[in-house]
Amino acid sequence: MEDYILKLSNITKDFPGVKALSDVNMNVKRGEIHALVGENGAGKSTLMKILSGIYPTGDYEGHFEFEGEIRNFNNIKESEKAGLAIIYQELALVKYMTIAENIYLGNEFKKNRLAIDWDRTITSATKLLEDVGLDLDPTMPVVQLGIGQQQLVEIAKAISKNASLLILDEPTAALTEAEIEQLFGILRSLQQKGVTCIFISHKLSEVFKIADRVTIIRDGKWISTDEVSQLTEDTIITRMVGRELSERYPRKKHVQSDVVLDVKNWSVKHPEVEGRYLVQDVNLKLHKGEIVGLAGLMGAGRTELAMSLFGCYGKLTSGDMVLDGQKKFFKLPNEAINNGFCYVSEDRKKYGLNLKQDIQDNMAVASLDKISTMGIINNSAKISQTIKYIKELNIKTPSYEQMVSNLSGGNQQKVVLGKWLLTNPKVLVMDEPTRGIDVGAKYEIYNIMNDLVDQGVCVLMISSELPEILGMSDRILVMHNGRITGELNAEDASQEKIIFHATGGK
Repeated sequence: MEDYILKLSNITKDFPGVKALSDVNMNVKRGEIHALVGENGAGKSTLMKILSGIYPTGDYEGHFEFEGEIRNFNNIKESEKAGLAIIYQELALVKYMTIAENIYLGNEFKKNRLAIDWDRTITSATKLLEDVGLDLDPTMPVVQLGIGQQQLVEIAKAISKNASLLILDEPTAALTEAEIEQLFGILRSLQQKGVTCIFISHKLSEVFKIADRVTIIRDGKWISTDEVSQLTEDTIITRMVGRELSERYPRKKHVQSDVVLDVKNWSVKHPEVEGRYLVQDVNLKLHKGEIVGLAGLMGAGRTELAMSLFGCYGKLTSGDMVLDGQKKFFKLPNEAINNGFCYVSEDRKKYGLNLKQDIQDNMAVASLDKISTMGIINNSAKISQTIKYIKELNIKTPSYEQMVSNLSGGNQQKVVLGKWLLTNPKVLVMDEPTRGIDVGAKYEIYNIMNDLVDQGVCVLMISSELPEILGMSDRILVMHNGRITGELNAEDASQEKIIFHATGGK
């Protein structure tokens, strides 16, 4: 008889106008790494919020058993006390507190009612850091750590609560390949110690690398659970999206024409470190009718290059830029926007959207001058333009008044695109345009990019996913240490060639 640590029965959850989950049944074996996959909006995060108590008993139908008992968690504190810990993609660490303080925040060792036992806290935190492979001083502030190290601190925090079930929601989204391998090593080590893991990821290659079994959900419904050895990526994709995708990267034959953007000797000084450059002596040309991929390792300077062209670095920037035949230099982003240069940031929630506003207000924010007269917004024009792009971009929403915080990641990204399309861009920089979204939504984003190029928009795509760079680019630029070290035609490019240039030609 199988030993299941978690059993879900007929879990159903409704939001206004949306059934997020419908009679979901799912069993997780003790000691396994169980992958949960599905498109954005499939219900993965909603399901995890039910398990952790964020959505308390009474907010959903059905029930679940954890450690052999029917549970009714009403908050995270109760689920953690029972041995269930969840780590979200947006890490929940207090950056100006120390590692040790973060690990035991809310569960402090106390000498008495008023005093914390710091000796025991530091000693215990040191042991936990060793368990997750971190050789760090537990009194270091978290702000000094890289994202990969912070992720491991979160795992140490979960272990400190004696978690028997660890849920990781998109844990590798911002990690380097080396950090991902380190994380997987820790998960395997925890598995050997009897810890069960639910691993949520859009990166199917990682699912095959780390998971024992895979559960697929679609449109809030359970589709299948299988041993990973019985599946292929194509099988998973078909079950996730409900149809076959004939090709993952729908690249079209684009016809290159006039130079739209010509950048020469472009450099960006570090805002805090004297004498250091984030970007140095970059020369590039972008033509009308092409998608140019910009590749490189984390820290290569790709985002800094894009942001500096967009006007985010002001006086720290030097060099020459010619946009559509006219010499330009943007000290502020609004100057870039007014000249048809737009930037889709890599962090849509932090820089691309106002999560407290609805779709129409988010879409209109960059083009208010186009729908205003004497400072008064024409609401009819705003609504009609929003509805137009909701249809054109196939944004899944019950209304243009829907809060963007309630949309899936893929639909949020489409709202960001809609915002910039309303400005009629000449150059559109897309920084990690498909980060954190599923294969179905990625496919739609790629088709939107093709349509934009057909309409004359020049697209510069920054991506850390080499298959994406190779699959969608007409031409590929590669950066290393703030400089462009290679340029490749799509027909001649390969992962090996890109990595060669991304490591400085070594």
